[in-house]
Amino acid sequence: MTAPWLTIVGIGEDGLDGLSPAARSAIATAEIVFGGTRHLALAHAAISGDARPWLSPFSASVDAIIAEKGRAVCVLASGDPFRYGVGATLSRHVDPAQMRTFPHSSAFSLAAARLGWPLQDVVSLSLHGRPVDLIRPHLHSASRILALTSDEHGPAALAALLTEAGFGRSIITVMEALGGPREQVRSQMAEFFALGDIDPLNLCAVTVVPLPGARILPLAPGIEDDLFEHDGQITKRDIRALTLSALAPRPRETLWDIGAGSGSVGIEWMLAGPSLRTIAIEPHGERAARILRNAGRFGVPDLRVVTGKAPEALAGLEPPHAIFVGGGGSEPGVMEAALAALRPGGRLVANAVTLEMEHTLMTLYARHGGALTRVAVSHAEPIGTMKGWRPAMPITQWRWTKP
Repeated sequence: MTAPWLTIVGIGEDGLDGLSPAARSAIATAEIVFGGTRHLALAHAAISGDARPWLSPFSASVDAIIAEKGRAVCVLASGDPFRYGVGATLSRHVDPAQMRTFPHSSAFSLAAARLGWPLQDVVSLSLHGRPVDLIRPHLHSASRILALTSDEHGPAALAALLTEAGFGRSIITVMEALGGPREQVRSQMAEFFALGDIDPLNLCAVTVVPLPGARILPLAPGIEDDLFEHDGQITKRDIRALTLSALAPRPRETLWDIGAGSGSVGIEWMLAGPSLRTIAIEPHGERAARILRNAGRFGVPDLRVVTGKAPEALAGLEPPHAIFVGGGGSEPGVMEAALAALRPGGRLVANAVTLEMEHTLMTLYARHGGALTRVAVSHAEPIGTMKGWRPAMPITQWRWTKP
C-alpha cells in the first residue's frame, strides 16, 4: 500500500505546545503546508516547507492540494478537522487511505469542558458562514446549544434572533479563543446583550429559556397553520400531517413540492432531518418570496424555490426521491412529468380538492395502482350559543411508489 501523501493536523489556540510529537513532525517534514493565516502563524516555528494560505474561493485551495498529490503535503485545520472542518471537505476528494489525520480538541469539546456540559446532551451546530436561522428548530425549553459563529458580530445576531423569537431570557455565554492565551468567557441574557470587543474566533453556548408565546417548533409533523405566513393557499395542518406521513422522509432525500403555496409541506419535510432537501416549485412570485420567508423563520433557509409553472419549471432539476403535488396537478403534463422524474422507489403524494384534480387522480390510480384515500376533517365551532361540527373541504389523496 502506498504511504499517505496528505496529512491533516488539527491545531488549537495553544499552537505547537498542544500538538503531539507525531503531529509536529508531520508539519516539520511537509514539503507544502496549507492553512489559514492564523493556523500558519501558530505553526510557523515548525514549518520548513512552503507555507500556502487558503485561497478564495476555498474550492481553489482544494484544487491546489489535489494538484500536489504525491508530494508530502500537510493541511492545518482548526481543532477536529472532521467536526465541521476541512477534513470533511477533503475526504470527498481524497481516498482516506492516502491521508492521515491528527485531530486536536474541537471547540465544542473545549466549550463543554469549561461549562461541564455532557456533549451527548448538547446540540452542536456550526453557524460559521451559514444563516443564523439554522438554530431555530433547536429552540426548546432547557435545551443547551453550542454554536460556532462566523465572526465578532455573530453573538449579537444570535441574541437578536433569540429575542425576536420569544427566547430573550436565554443565557448566551460567549467563549472566545478557547484554549489559547486570549481565552475569555462571558455571559449575558439575550434580550440585554451588549458585549463588545468580541474576538472573531468565538463559540456561543446557549441555555434556552422560552417566554410565553415563544416560537417553539414541535418535533411532530402538522405544525399550526398560524405559524406560517400564508394567503390561504396552505395544506392545513391535519392534512399536512397525513401527507408527510405518506411522503415518508428518509435521510439525504430530496422532495419536489409542486404548487408549493406557502411552502408548509416542503418546510416540514426539511424539519424531519438535517440532511433532507426541498425544491419548491411555485408559479406566483409573491408566494415564492413568502416561501423563502417561511423557510427562514422555520430554520430551513437552504430550501430552494423555483419560480415557475410546472411542468416547464421541472426541467433540469435534481431528480427527486419524493414528490408532493399540492397545486396545479390537473394542468396538462404536470403529473406525467412528475411520474417520469421520480427516482425508482420514490414516493409521490398528490392531494385533490377540486373535482378536476380528483378525476386526474382516479385516472392515475386506475392506470398505475397505488393507494387512493378520501379524508374528511371537521372542527368544533360555535353555532349560536352552542357548538357543532364544521367540515372542511374533503381531500382525495393518491399515494404511489415508483417500481
